[in-house]
Amino acid sequence: MELFFLALLILIMASALASGFPVAFALPGSAILTIGAAAAAGYLFAGNASEYFTQDGPIQWLSAGVTNFRGVYWEVERDTLIAIPLFVFMGIMLQRSKIAEDLLVTMAQLFGPIPGGLGISVVFVGALLAATTGIVGATVVAMGLISLPAMLRNNYSKALATGTIAASGTLGQIIPPSIVLIILADQLASASDQASTARKAAYKLATGEFSMPSELDVVSTSAGDMFLGAFIPGILLVGLYMVFILVVAIIRPKLAPAVHYEGKYDARFAINVVLSLVPPLALIVAVLGSILLGIATVNQAGAIGAVGATIMAGYRLKEGEKGAYIPAVLAVLSLIVIFVLLAYFDLNIKSMDTRDDYIGVTLALAAVAVFLFAVLWSGWRTIKIGDTLKGVMIDTAKTTSMVFIILLGAAMLTAAFRAFGGEELVREFLTGLPGGFWAQFFVVMAVIFVLGFFLDFIEIAVVVVPIVAPILLADPGANVTAVWLGVMIGLNIQTSFLTPPFGFALFYLRGVAPPIVKTLHMYKGVVAFIGLQLVALVIVAFLPSLVNYLPNRVYLTSETAPPPLNPRLQACIEQNLFTYYDEEGDSLRASIAAARNLDIGALPKDDQSDLNAALEKASEIFERVAAVRAAQTAIDAYLPEYKDLHLSVRAAQADIIKIKDELSDLNQTLTRISRAEEPNTQRIERIKSRIAELEAMSDTTLASIPDIWEEKHAAYVKLANEHKKQLNLYRRTSDGSYEAVAAIKIKIDQTDALVALADDMTALENLLASSSSEEAQDRLKELESRLNEIDGTSDIKSQLSKARRELRKEGTDQQEVAERLAAALQAYDGEVAWRQNAQGALLSGLSAYEGAIKHNLGLRQQSRLPDDIALDVAACRSHHNDVSLSF
Repeated sequence: MELFFLALLILIMASALASGFPVAFALPGSAILTIGAAAAAGYLFAGNASEYFTQDGPIQWLSAGVTNFRGVYWEVERDTLIAIPLFVFMGIMLQRSKIAEDLLVTMAQLFGPIPGGLGISVVFVGALLAATTGIVGATVVAMGLISLPAMLRNNYSKALATGTIAASGTLGQIIPPSIVLIILADQLASASDQASTARKAAYKLATGEFSMPSELDVVSTSAGDMFLGAFIPGILLVGLYMVFILVVAIIRPKLAPAVHYEGKYDARFAINVVLSLVPPLALIVAVLGSILLGIATVNQAGAIGAVGATIMAGYRLKEGEKGAYIPAVLAVLSLIVIFVLLAYFDLNIKSMDTRDDYIGVTLALAAVAVFLFAVLWSGWRTIKIGDTLKGVMIDTAKTTSMVFIILLGAAMLTAAFRAFGGEELVREFLTGLPGGFWAQFFVVMAVIFVLGFFLDFIEIAVVVVPIVAPILLADPGANVTAVWLGVMIGLNIQTSFLTPPFGFALFYLRGVAPPIVKTLHMYKGVVAFIGLQLVALVIVAFLPSLVNYLPNRVYLTSETAPPPLNPRLQACIEQNLFTYYDEEGDSLRASIAAARNLDIGALPKDDQSDLNAALEKASEIFERVAAVRAAQTAIDAYLPEYKDLHLSVRAAQADIIKIKDELSDLNQTLTRISRAEEPNTQRIERIKSRIAELEAMSDTTLASIPDIWEEKHAAYVKLANEHKKQLNLYRRTSDGSYEAVAAIKIKIDQTDALVALADDMTALENLLASSSSEEAQDRLKELESRLNEIDGTSDIKSQLSKARRELRKEGTDQQEVAERLAAALQAYDGEVAWRQNAQGALLSGLSAYEGAIKHNLGLRQQSRLPDDIALDVAACRSHHNDVSLSF
């Protein structure tokens, strides 16, 4: 019966959507009707409203709906959805203020003389509008009204012209900032949590350990990561469009002839180009650049875009009138002043101390006031001229409300789908496919592509993604990142705007195209561009670094970058360092040999011993690297005979666990029914039959596990443990070869700071005679605090602390205090003496050696990766890696 109601759910939803019923109500409505029907049927025919639910009953479904509602509106982790109305506002404001129209006309004049130049200009402008408006309908309509007549007038092929406009208008779905990417990021964040839970359960089952190493966990995503990940694929798609049009124009010039500009390419034309192109580009740089550089979050970048669009609308609506550009000029000048002040002053109001601080903050406040005045002035213009702001706000509210209502409705639909066991059916189908992850991924992408013929991008993103994404992300066979999966789905969803019969870009273009352009022309025109989108999809599938590199690069080079000790970074760091040892091993050996010849007689005995031990470990590093490689080679040699066996046995064991879980549920149900006053004998027999069937399946599956499994698995575990052991030895050796060197160098570097305490230390001789007990304690405490900032002064601090504790006693032993102070002074003199000797005899050579090993042997001890290594690690982490043998 569960399957019946699952089919009913899908049927009601499909019928509602096909009939044109609003999506925002079709999704939750189909869920409510089906849940109600299943609950009523269960209550009437079985006496239990939850009878025909696989997982949860109607009460649990309602609870899940409330939780989802709260999640959309109140969870702090999902605050990226706030960016949606901000970016929508930005796009509609630019469209209504004719900024987009000016850009299109100017670029057409600029590129026209090139073969296919008019079409290339449409693609170029489509990309710019995608990065500023991101609204498909507005972009397609604007380009259709302005470019299509010009293309037809200049004898462009109707199919090529309409295909170019429709395809270019959809670029806003993949080029950031994009609403699609924000929604996908939100959905994938939840999917990543589910996938992480599933992977941890699989790890516990396979190893018996409760804690899974973090490097094996699922890599989640955010809206910022999605923007970064989609940037290069978006540019790739633009490049494919432009190359296609250029090739067509060269091979068949009649389809896309050159269009010569009738005016003059003079200073006036150059000014028009600058005024049309520079402001949108500046807005793109401000919005995306602030995200790429880690200056602003996605929400803050959305606010930047909304304010920038308002300022641009302020001068465009006053075009040709005196003083039109004054608010924009004031805004730009005030921003320049703020950036200059940031370079020369500390503008943190909480830390104002000096006169310069007050001057800098005052000037900054004045600049901010001017900027706010410019924004308000521009906003006032949008209110008074054509009631622009009101129209923008209404359209923004409508679009945002639609998105959020669909999100809530989709959450209800997904909960209903799970309640009837739909998610489990999908999981069993996908995991049962031969070919592993890539077979599952191909099927999912094919389904999404087909759904694009009938459904809108939001429906696909919020209905399909929550169901399939956790399954794909949990698979350790490919170990893909959520940002890569999101961009792949985003590229795929983009085709939904072009694929007939419900391609929305085609509908928008049909509404503004002249009668001479037939619908068939549009259908023929978009075929090539759909093919180009699929080509881009294949390229990104085989080159995941196109997506993963930028998020990794920004993450690893930002101020909040993780330290090199982060477990997720170790494999890539070691790959980089092992290559360094191969290429620069002789240089490193020479540095170690030079360090051995240093005169370390000035150091205390303990430090001498530590330094010698560190040098010994440094000499061992090449042996440790060879041992790690040998252990990895042994694993690689064993994998051909073991990997397929491992995967097949783990799949069989997973099937057995599923069978046992179902048997447990059936036995509980059987017990409950049998205890009823009037047991349903027919149902009892069906359950017993199913139990017998499952027990037979369990026995058959268990028998399919080869007898050699335990032996082969034990051999692999032994090899894996040896590799792990050698890695740990390498890491300890590497860390130990640097720690003592860095510690001793820091001590010597702090010699001057220690010498600066000479007067305070000498004053200890007369401390008791010149101060009361309370004053002496305060002075000692302050001295201890200053010594805390200097490494290697524990002996001095210990004596001072003991003296201070003695002073706190009621019957203070003055002799004891005097001895402690004398001992502290003696320790201080000894510490200063050896440091000063070492400063002259050892510091130069030790500094050279520390510099030589800092970013190789000592890399794990640094606070962050140097930029060159960070870039290599980012490139390394951009590829998928198979971790299935760890499960």
